Amino acid sequence: MFITGKHIPRRTFLRGLGATISLPLLDAMTPAGRVMGQIRAEAERGRLVAIEMVHGAAGAAKYGLENNLWAPKGVGRDFDLSGSSLSPLESYRNMMTIVSNTDVRMAEAFEPEEIGGDHFRSSAVFLTQSRPHQTEGSDVRVGQSMDQMFAQRYGQGTPIPSMQLCIEPVDQAGGCAYGYACVYTDTISWAAETEPLPMIRDPRVVFDQLFGAGGTPEQRALRRRTNMSILDWVTREVAEIKRAVGSEDQRRIDRYLANIREIERRIEMVEAQNRSGEVRALPSAPAGVPDSFEEHVKLMFDLQALAFASDVTRVFSFKMGRDGSSRVYPGSGVDKPFHPASHHGDNEDNIMDFAQINRYHVGMLPYFMDRLAELEEGDSTLLDKTTIIYGSPMGDPNVHNHKRCPLVVLGGTNGALEGGQHIRAEDGTPMANVMLSLMHGLGLEDKESFGDSTGEFSFSAPSVATEAG
Repeated sequence: MFITGKHIPRRTFLRGLGATISLPLLDAMTPAGRVMGQIRAEAERGRLVAIEMVHGAAGAAKYGLENNLWAPKGVGRDFDLSGSSLSPLESYRNMMTIVSNTDVRMAEAFEPEEIGGDHFRSSAVFLTQSRPHQTEGSDVRVGQSMDQMFAQRYGQGTPIPSMQLCIEPVDQAGGCAYGYACVYTDTISWAAETEPLPMIRDPRVVFDQLFGAGGTPEQRALRRRTNMSILDWVTREVAEIKRAVGSEDQRRIDRYLANIREIERRIEMVEAQNRSGEVRALPSAPAGVPDSFEEHVKLMFDLQALAFASDVTRVFSFKMGRDGSSRVYPGSGVDKPFHPASHHGDNEDNIMDFAQINRYHVGMLPYFMDRLAELEEGDSTLLDKTTIIYGSPMGDPNVHNHKRCPLVVLGGTNGALEGGQHIRAEDGTPMANVMLSLMHGLGLEDKESFGDSTGEFSFSAPSVATEAG
């Protein structure tokens, strides 16, 4: 193939009843000749995942700052994660950039009538860094989110420009409280300042969008009624494509399809369990939603990794919580509901409990990074090409402030960041500055400002004198 110049198009699909499966990048898709540069350039496009874990961190409280419960004590490259909520990321320290001490001022109350509404505007601010217009009507307005800026620039050549996922229920209807529409707390992605994007909670819906594009609901329902895998409808196409490629590409296709089948099987098991008549921990959740937080998050991460591998989309936003949630996380070792635990009352034991919940949430990230690291694309892995932003628009949840908000950037960032650093920003630095510079590193160099940014943020700037994180 390399000698003759014959090749398989990058957008090669396996099609069957209600199924459209995009293939991962294969050697046969990068031929010799004039089109090679274009295909390679497409393959080198970065991926972006923006994850909000709501309601701040224990490390933003006074006791948490003094004991480095979020950001480590050391700055630069000499930092120790032990004892912090970021400790589960130790194995990926060279692919992490911790940015501490930034503020999200646009989530604060500016007017007396806005006081108390932090829960209902914070999420809208996270990726927009803009102030939400206070309304319970349809005239919502905040700002375009950074994930959508990236999607509009680099996602238009993919079947799905971006996807928005969540773990907690959302409704996006009507008003919530303190004069704010529910949509402000139900989504973190805004295509434009007045266009909130809906978020998907059900892994089955995500799976069908990724691998059932082009099929009707009736076709998808028929496929599930027959107890056949989505792959059973494309067996002929699989055989044909494997005959046209080399042995390494054949193995790559087999691994990719095996991953699809495994995820499909897990979703089917969740649905069967939830329809069995047994009492559910989440009785109002769709059948495809696992009762287990950990299982739910891992399914969503696996779906994101497969979507990146097939280049169906290059952009995800992922809302992993809801401010007022009373969910208990048994895997964290803390039996307190999330929201009550976040209001720790400056009690040291309570702060430590909330830090343990924070650590549990962070502990989900290495699973995702492992999956991306296993997926090769060209001369690197998907983890090398992916930028993962994880943080919160709130600082100390006990008092609902928006100072010293948690933020960490993970992955190879497609070369945008060196990694292996803890940078402590100067007091009063807007988180918007960090996001503006991130966008510049990801190819959006023409963006002159973002939200309430006051300038660029230097990822190699000297740290300030204090070492408290």
